[in-house]
Amino acid sequence: MDAFTEFTVVVNDEEQYSIWPTELDVPGGWRQAGRTGTKEECVGYIDEVWTDIRPLSVRMAAAR
Repeated sequence: MDAFTEFTVVVNDEEQYSIWPTELDVPGGWRQAGRTGTKEECVGYIDEVWTDIRPLSVRMAAAR
């Protein structure tokens, strides 16, 4: 069982998503993405919004 019960979705400058316990400070290089809930709710949200898992820099290079 997890020690944490509430999580927030975080995203970095490469538009990569993760979850982070709300009780802890968000680590450097990451910012909150506006969704908080259980682990399952946050992972579900990430599944909906992170449809292209390539880092932003790779997507930008491919678009050239």
